[in-house]
Amino acid sequence: MTAARPVAVVAGASGFVGEALVRAFTEDGYEVRTIGRSDADATWDHGGGIRALVEGAAVLVNLAGKSVNCRYTDANRDEILRSRVETTRSLREAVTDAATPPPVWLNASTATIYRYAMDRPQTETDGELGEGFSVDVARNWEDEFFAGDLPATRRVALRMAIVIGDGPATRTLLRLARLGLGGPQYDGWWWAHRRYRGIGAHPTGNGRPSWHRSRGRQRFSWIHLDDVVGAVRFFRDRHEISGPVNLAAPHASDNRTLMATLRRVVGQPIGLPACRFMLEPAMAVLRTEPELVLKSRWVSPHVLLSSGYDFAHTDLESALRTVAH
Repeated sequence: MTAARPVAVVAGASGFVGEALVRAFTEDGYEVRTIGRSDADATWDHGGGIRALVEGAAVLVNLAGKSVNCRYTDANRDEILRSRVETTRSLREAVTDAATPPPVWLNASTATIYRYAMDRPQTETDGELGEGFSVDVARNWEDEFFAGDLPATRRVALRMAIVIGDGPATRTLLRLARLGLGGPQYDGWWWAHRRYRGIGAHPTGNGRPSWHRSRGRQRFSWIHLDDVVGAVRFFRDRHEISGPVNLAAPHASDNRTLMATLRRVVGQPIGLPACRFMLEPAMAVLRTEPELVLKSRWVSPHVLLSSGYDFAHTDLESALRTVAH
């Protein structure tokens, strides 16, 4: 009699990271079951179905949440927060109710939880959290994830940097480079708006957008999709690791270097620099936010490195060439 395969439950499996993880778990011999809005084994409005999937599962991964590659209108802001917190709450309740809960639960988070940093990298041990909308989304997300007592389930929050792969962030950057807009991006003054104001029960910040004279040297932390998958496998199998972990390549780039690299990768010799007064209307047309290229994200993967994880991609240019077509 053939032994039953272990079950991996993946919530939010329809995105490019989720699809990669489904393939990886299948390759590893797992029976993969999914939770999502549609075309899944259980939908978010079916609590009983979610509980049935979680019961006895070997691993639970949650990637659910509305894409942040959008304009931060009030409706989008609310949905970005709701889609993360409520789905995580539904899973936590299912794990709490399970007679045999999954021994490990890996939940997406974001490296944007850290402050704007140009002075030093932010690690899991000494990183300083920031303020404002994106940070508050991450705070509320992780607060919900780590709430309550789940003694039989190890919880790991995946603070992902920008993922290099066939996803929205990489596509936006490659598009800018191909259009001849692949020069450095300079932060600067812009008319006051409230799109980046704090959110949630305890919003942070003063409600006004901040800006910095970074001169195109704002840091760019990234991770290749292959290493997201590799890190998930690594954390799944390393039973001593729990809590927040940074998913980022060991060597962060900066905006000038990133854009020069993108120009080489797409074969575009021209790259017009862009000041904030140019980026704001351009990003509005692209229906996204300048924060993608203007925030200085400098994150170091201390837990992965100290635990012996071997990165597949540590060079930004070679990483980008795997996805540029």
